[in-house]
Amino acid sequence: MMLPENVPVRLVSAQLEELDYRKLYEAYSPFGRKSAADPRVMFKVMVYGYLCQIYSSRKLEEACRYRIDFLWLLEGEHIPDHATFARFRTGRSAEAVEDLFYQYVRLLQEQGETDHETVFIDGTKLESTAGRYTFVWRKSVEKQLAKVKKQVEAALSVHTLPELEQHLEQAAEELAFVHGKGKRKSEEQKAWERLDALRRRWQNYETQLSIMGKGRNSYSKTDPDATFMRMKDDHMRNGQLKPGYNVQIAVNSEYITGVDVFSNRTDSGTMVPFLKTLQREHGEKYASVTADAGYERLGNYLFLRSNGQLSFIKPANHEQKKQRKFRKQIGRVENMAYSADEACFTCAHGRRLPLYRECTELQDGHFVTTAWYRCEDCRGCPLRAQCCQAKNREQPKVLRINRTFQELRNDSLNNISTERGIYLRLCRSIQVEEAFGLLKTDFGFRRFLTRGNAKVRAELFFLALAFDLKKLWMKRENGRLQTHLSRLKTT
Repeated sequence: MMLPENVPVRLVSAQLEELDYRKLYEAYSPFGRKSAADPRVMFKVMVYGYLCQIYSSRKLEEACRYRIDFLWLLEGEHIPDHATFARFRTGRSAEAVEDLFYQYVRLLQEQGETDHETVFIDGTKLESTAGRYTFVWRKSVEKQLAKVKKQVEAALSVHTLPELEQHLEQAAEELAFVHGKGKRKSEEQKAWERLDALRRRWQNYETQLSIMGKGRNSYSKTDPDATFMRMKDDHMRNGQLKPGYNVQIAVNSEYITGVDVFSNRTDSGTMVPFLKTLQREHGEKYASVTADAGYERLGNYLFLRSNGQLSFIKPANHEQKKQRKFRKQIGRVENMAYSADEACFTCAHGRRLPLYRECTELQDGHFVTTAWYRCEDCRGCPLRAQCCQAKNREQPKVLRINRTFQELRNDSLNNISTERGIYLRLCRSIQVEEAFGLLKTDFGFRRFLTRGNAKVRAELFFLALAFDLKKLWMKRENGRLQTHLSRLKTT
């Protein structure tokens, strides 16, 4: 088999040979059923298949039979069938794939391809393969559960599910149940069966609420880990909610150095656990974190400060403050003058709002200070309707300001306003946005093939590995190895 020296498959094989496969071999015990192909070879074929945008297990089997690059990568092993590929992707190798991915990320750093100066974080929503109309909504479940509880209380004055189960067990011992044709049920048996039906419904609603947990408002019956989200682009072109996952990636030097999956519909609650995972897997932390306005949150600011990482997060109101409409909203605290010496704000009509209350409390191990400012007198103000939303005309305007959040927001705003901050924001749009664009467009990966958090994560690690290997090959071909940040063109 004559393959050119610069083809991607040679680079893939050489790079993946540097990894330690002991964890993968431990997943495939020598006892019991023997694997159709060597796990190391299977892993290389799967990664190269993702690099070639081949995700279907049947098409992978077809490629191994007829494509010379796949035959070369098999190293003379037996050609695996589609079931072998499917089991490898969703079976015992899921945890080992994550370990191999982060091994390769560390290998890229040893080769000088990545560093730990700054990391660019962003998220996107990818659709699950779950049924589209299998939704379970929290509000609907809570509403039906309240109805069931009301019916049970009206019949028995029982307030908890264990009490209802205990009552049904005691009543069943005293009843003589009859079933079948020609049998007439007693009124006691009918009442017992009605209560038992309510018990099953109560138990089912409690199970559904436990699946959703505290952070979700929906899930899919065919994929309980998937949450119904609004996708930017979908196959139905109608913008309806569909089951999906919030995929987070970390990019450094144009390589994906971390990936994770969350059920959150927004990005703000994913940053802290994601950064903790990166620090644990990499063995060190990034000096600075660059992200868009979707990640602005007090908890994220506090974590970055306590972790010694510089924040380059764009404030959520950064673009709004530039608009004329925003500047005309005289009731906003951003449009009021503040005097630090007198500790008071001044409204558009010239009336003072001095500090009248301040509170410091402990939140998640951090001290957070909140201050309240109240107008001395709002009566007779001609601008009250534009400034204050309180319905009671006698109630003065009150400003509630989280001082800790405002201080951290101003620090981040100062960071992104510096020359380096502007440069990193430009690089963020080039690096992490480009990564998602390539994954969705060039790789054509817009929907998961598997269900469940663990299996979806395994898919993403295969995809991220394929992305990094292709990026390394492209950098080598273009003479751009060991370049970290994009170079700005000068005119």
